[in-house]
Amino acid sequence: MRKVILILLMGLLLVSCKSEEVIWKSIEVTASAYNSVENQTSDQPNLGAWGDTLKPGMKCIAVSRDLLSIGIDHNTKVKITGLKGIYLVKDKMNERWTNKIDIYMGENIKQAREWGSKKVTIQYAINPD
Repeated sequence: MRKVILILLMGLLLVSCKSEEVIWKSIEVTASAYNSVENQTSDQPNLGAWGDTLKPGMKCIAVSRDLLSIGIDHNTKVKITGLKGIYLVKDKMNERWTNKIDIYMGENIKQAREWGSKKVTIQYAINPD
């Protein structure tokens, strides 16, 4: 009897655990890099547009505002061709930019300059509704 109850409880637990299923969409964008320094951002260089505190080592990006309308919004998960890991959207770029991301590289200005600006394909996660 205990085995039956245990199996039933495990079944209920599995049914109640909803997996976070996402759909990955792709788009080609221009990717540059930026740092937490005033002359590249603002007088609060560690503060993202949504109020997130940026710290060196974080995998995050800023996006041009036109990308918000296709679902690349605050905390969207993004994969960038040529880079490992998943990045989170934590910042927005000035309105003058379109179809562009800016990869956060902490205070490492040399690394950001070496990255430069290039076309990349990104994948971004969309939750199915």
